Amino acid sequence: MASIICGSLAFDTIMNFEGKFSQQIMPDQLHILNVSFLVPSLRRDFGGCAGNIAYSLQLLGGTPLPMATIGQDGGVYLERLAKLGISSEFVRTIDDAYTAQAMIITDIDNNQINGFHPGAMEHAWQTRIAARSDIRLGIIAPDGRDAMVQHAEQFAQAGIPFVFDPGQQLPRFDGAELRHFIELATWVTVNDYEGKMLSDRTGWDTAEISRRVQGLIVTLGAEGSEVWVGGHKTHVPPIKAASVVDPTGCGDAYRGALLYGLENGWSLERCAALGNHLGSVKISRRGPQNYGFSLADALA
Repeated sequence: MASIICGSLAFDTIMNFEGKFSQQIMPDQLHILNVSFLVPSLRRDFGGCAGNIAYSLQLLGGTPLPMATIGQDGGVYLERLAKLGISSEFVRTIDDAYTAQAMIITDIDNNQINGFHPGAMEHAWQTRIAARSDIRLGIIAPDGRDAMVQHAEQFAQAGIPFVFDPGQQLPRFDGAELRHFIELATWVTVNDYEGKMLSDRTGWDTAEISRRVQGLIVTLGAEGSEVWVGGHKTHVPPIKAASVVDPTGCGDAYRGALLYGLENGWSLERCAALGNHLGSVKISRRGPQNYGFSLADALA
């Protein structure tokens, strides 16, 4: 069975700052902030939430169907998907726009400063979701604002269970909109920072959000993750990474594991354990789609 992955396909320009942001930014001068970071290393990778999640799910043996829009420069991404064996059935090309671009600077503490140009992503609403016998699940990952709203409604109308993963697009929605997303969704996943913002905007604490869906997953980085079901929390311990190189795409690797587990009827705790494992594997490699692993070890 397949999973529709609504989100972005993007090119990531990743730069590494060999210092700490906290040592370069003066808190009492934020109103006139003007800083420059020397970044000796720079690389361009295939990225975007839909692409990264699809990569993770494909490595696990799932069937990802990314639903995304690319621009006039996106031909190489289509070639990339074909090489990986990932369907581009729901990938639309917008001829008068550029593919989404992320500019990411990471410091030695793995803090990140991002700039994001949405480009063709803002046209993602043009592709619609409909019920189909081979589609079992879906996920709303960060995407164009209108696409996230419309695709959530379309998943619900088609009777397709889906994960709501607002990510960095969460600030674009007010409390009423976020509450409606949660009411439509089957599961919700956020990192700990996003979880606090989601609670603040909806007026629902973590336990209450979990009562309104089948489960809420909160990722905690090096601390593992939390699974909330019916107001009750289970902590799923982390997997220690062999090395810490680049956190870009760790959350998306985790979400691919989540979809794989849900496709196979796993408990959320087991899904989270697999997500923690993939996150620990990904963080040891640069870029969001350059890692691999032993499938047998991961599923064990």
